[in-house]
Amino acid sequence: MSLSDVTVLFVPGLRDHVADHWQTILAAEIPGSVTVEPLTESRLSRKARVAALDEALSRIEGDVVIAAHSAGALMTVHWAQAPTRKIRGALLATPADLENPLPPAYPSMDDLVEGGWLPIPRNPLPFPAILAASRNDPLAQFEKLAGLARMWGAELHDAGEVGHLNSVTGFGRWDEALPLLERLAAR
Repeated sequence: MSLSDVTVLFVPGLRDHVADHWQTILAAEIPGSVTVEPLTESRLSRKARVAALDEALSRIEGDVVIAAHSAGALMTVHWAQAPTRKIRGALLATPADLENPLPPAYPSMDDLVEGGWLPIPRNPLPFPAILAASRNDPLAQFEKLAGLARMWGAELHDAGEVGHLNSVTGFGRWDEALPLLERLAAR
């Protein structure tokens, strides 16, 4: 099976849709791809975001590969604790380590606890996954993400020094994403 045989579901992080983000660029290039709609209320609620992910999945027929970034990767992991359908796999790109304080421009620990984000699940995922980790991500240490990849049963992809893999760190296009998604579709 190839990427043209599946629907790619993009799961953005807490900042939702950003025009020059790798997810937005790739979603425009992959025919038939779908993006989880941004929330207008309860934006920091893990439960509301997981419900939005589940709703998006329920509208897709056939095989799905998820392409998740940052908190979107954590939404996917939380959804996987009680999945409502099978998926072919998930690319979990630079998950944020919400168990440690984030820089000032991001939600506080109190907001994350109140939103139901903690603790981060440690159970093996019920689908193949690739966790792409950055060596210099200000939102997560590489070693922490390597440990989560082991616990989740995900393949660890060393993305190098790509920051948080967003437009702030110079990534509109992320050329490694497409081959990683192809590998997941082929499994």
